[in-house]
Amino acid sequence: MAALGLVHGPLGENSLHLCVDMQRLFAPGGPWAVPWAQNVLPVIEELTARHPQQTLFTRFVPAARPGEGPGMWARYYRRWAEVTLANIDTGLVDLMPSLARFVPPARTLDKHVYSPWTEGRLDAMLNGSGIDTLVITGGETDVCVLATVLGAIDRGFRVVLATDAICSSVDQTHDALMELYRSRFSEQVEAVRIEEVLENWR
Repeated sequence: MAALGLVHGPLGENSLHLCVDMQRLFAPGGPWAVPWAQNVLPVIEELTARHPQQTLFTRFVPAARPGEGPGMWARYYRRWAEVTLANIDTGLVDLMPSLARFVPPARTLDKHVYSPWTEGRLDAMLNGSGIDTLVITGGETDVCVLATVLGAIDRGFRVVLATDAICSSVDQTHDALMELYRSRFSEQVEAVRIEEVLENWR
């Protein structure tokens, strides 16, 4: 049975809010719209407003042109040719406006794959920083958030998953991943509501 709450105690200055891919690409009207994004946006805004200097936003940047990318990514961008940079308003890569206003002091990290760890820049930013805890929000629960969580676990970070601040475009797999986070990773993922994060991170 998964332990409930912040079982490893309150959060402190060694914590970082890592917000995954809350961009115009995934907002209502965007080419990859995630309807639930608008529901989680207010709580992500609240957390960011409390800790802007300790917030890092990732941004998923599509390939420049159809068919570009290593291996299966080339096939992916043939399928999604209309979402390559050559075929969209590149402003869609930007953060949702209500979050973009926090940068700076919040920071951004661009990535070209689901995981923010693969390309090495996130490791470089965090090495020597003293950060040992990641509070993860954003989307999608079952794609980029999953890749972010697994990479953080592998690197030994304390992972706090804000359950009402993550979202997916598919309810069934969102729910399945929430069960996975709470059961299979119960020793390494503290899955809590944003209210508990806010009350315990001062």
